[in-house]
Amino acid sequence: MRPQWRATGALRRSAVLGAGGLAWAVVLGEPVVLVLTVPLLLISLPALSRRPSRTPTIETSLLHASLREGEGVSLDLAIHADDDVEQVTRVMTPQRLVVGRPDDGRIVTRWPAARQLQVSPRRWGSIAIGERVALTSAWAGFRWGPVAPAERPLSVLPSAPPYDSRAEQPRPQGLVGAHRSARQGQGSELAGIRSFQPGDRLRRINWRVSARTGTLYTTTTRAEQDAGLLLVVDLLAEHGASGGVGGSTSSLDLTVRAAAALAEHAAAQGDRVALKPIGGRARPVPAGVGRRHLRRVLGTLADVRPSASPYDDAARLNLRVGAGTTVIVLSPLLAESIGTAAATLTRRGIPTVVVDTLPDDVVPDLPDRDQTLVDLAWRMRRLDRDGVLNALDAIGCPVVPWRGRGTVDEVMRDLGRRSEQPRVSP
Repeated sequence: MRPQWRATGALRRSAVLGAGGLAWAVVLGEPVVLVLTVPLLLISLPALSRRPSRTPTIETSLLHASLREGEGVSLDLAIHADDDVEQVTRVMTPQRLVVGRPDDGRIVTRWPAARQLQVSPRRWGSIAIGERVALTSAWAGFRWGPVAPAERPLSVLPSAPPYDSRAEQPRPQGLVGAHRSARQGQGSELAGIRSFQPGDRLRRINWRVSARTGTLYTTTTRAEQDAGLLLVVDLLAEHGASGGVGGSTSSLDLTVRAAAALAEHAAAQGDRVALKPIGGRARPVPAGVGRRHLRRVLGTLADVRPSASPYDDAARLNLRVGAGTTVIVLSPLLAESIGTAAATLTRRGIPTVVVDTLPDDVVPDLPDRDQTLVDLAWRMRRLDRDGVLNALDAIGCPVVPWRGRGTVDEVMRDLGRRSEQPRVSP
């Protein structure tokens, strides 16, 4: 049923007391009672004369359908048939890590000053913004609602921390990009000087060397190509509690935000970016380039949810890594399958980097269990994790903790130097 205008409790009380006091004063001849009750009637009569005649309809809308965590968006309110509306009360539906402004998502003010309510999600994810709205007529005589308009979906993208890398991809293999290739071609990076050969461009002739030797020499350069980046994110479990932007950080927060920063940097370089979730509820994103593809990657990261899956063990993982692709695994490394997958890629000769996303201060939150046993089990699990880290280091797979800007620079340079070294055939 559609809500209708109903008299407020204040109007009922003033009308009943005013009418009763007036009757008492007339019947019993009590002028004092008349003096006390007439003001109540004077308040009730204007409110009754302004009784609403039209039933309003309301709808809400968001100014943007997506934003970054920590940013704000306006939840706009539109009222149709608002001739009788004087005051609006809006209360945002409370949600964890979603902040409303002003007054924590509560507005009581005259219409139309209450058109906008500011909403600021503090953590990435897909949420629905809702509220309850009540309308009041002139003189606070009649009230409509409260009602709950349809919730508005909002995609909160992970905030990419400031990230920049000057390291090149170890093995670029594409068409045109910003990475120096191992093969010679058209580019700006000097490769060497050799004797002039038929077909060489005249503008590449090195006249200084040619004049000194009496023979034509040409300058060769390295080709500049794009590369591929495969981001493997561990969604098997979340360790630690998330406090949103500016608060405590869980392992999943570090994983998602680091993946977003790496994807944005690679997309800005013109590289191909692909996303492979392990576990959780998320679909893989194939390799692609451009801003639209980046939005798809960030949208997928915003929708991830941690959960273990029997189909994500190491024996069934098929990452399908193509030539010229660098793999970055983002994981707290508490699942054996993740370390096994990274080791397999390294043994296949694929440039692989593991980014450790386990916070330093994370501890299990199991208040209903024996804390002595919990601490013992956690120490044993950390020892197993240290064994995985040592095994990856022994086979040449670098593991670095996520620290923002320049996290993978040094290991990328090492992988690039390693790829340029000659290989000995058996």
